[in-house]
Amino acid sequence: MSARRQPHKLVLPTWRTPEGEAVSCLEKIKVLNENLEEIRDLAQEALEDAVLMGADEAQFRAVLHEIAEGLANPYKKP
Repeated sequence: MSARRQPHKLVLPTWRTPEGEAVSCLEKIKVLNENLEEIRDLAQEALEDAVLMGADEAQFRAVLHEIAEGLANPYKKP
């Protein structure tokens, strides 16, 4: 039996403001990075569950993409 493949290491971005400047507050950067790591871990677990239950991996990935594209920004200025 082969060993389970480990997910690729998450490459964390340089967080930017809407104006393109780097976010400088270390606490904000820490929270943003932790949120991404949690989302990735949850998505990885969900993918593994889907595959183990016989779902199509490509379809699962497409659904994750649709979820991300459908997120609403409640703070968006009109």
